[in-house]
Amino acid sequence: MEIQRRREWIGKLAVFAALGSFLSACTSRTSPAAESKQQKRYVKNQRAQSRSYSQAVVTQGGTTIWLAGQTGASDSSGKVLDFEGQVRQVFTQFGQTLKEAGGQLSDIVTMTVFITDMKNGDKFVSVRHEIFGDNFPASALIGISALALPEALVEVQAVAVVG
Repeated sequence: MEIQRRREWIGKLAVFAALGSFLSACTSRTSPAAESKQQKRYVKNQRAQSRSYSQAVVTQGGTTIWLAGQTGASDSSGKVLDFEGQVRQVFTQFGQTLKEAGGQLSDIVTMTVFITDMKNGDKFVSVRHEIFGDNFPASALIGISALALPEALVEVQAVAVVG
């Protein structure tokens, strides 16, 4: 008889513990409006600013969007673009993808940039500065020997935080 009462008591404790966890989760959740309020802070220094990137971007809240690597080797007519045209095409494609996901280019917080000729680094920096103003994503610029498409000169992968 004693064993049966212990089992019932343990069962009741388990139910109360599960209920307590459930209630705790419900009451600690923030409202949807508070969840979607994203805060962003840029950690800057002179060298990073001169190269159009931030040392770090600190975010709180929002929804993270992982953007696949994009190349912009050619325009919509199939014409192969020069380096600057490819960079602009990549950001156009990112803008379209982010719009579909509920964001915009200014929501990008970090990017990894692959270029096939490091001589084009300054051109990339110039276009990024034009697009982002003074609040740049954190970034890495990496020189590589080739990309998947022979005519591609640049590929960019990024993460955005929207909200």
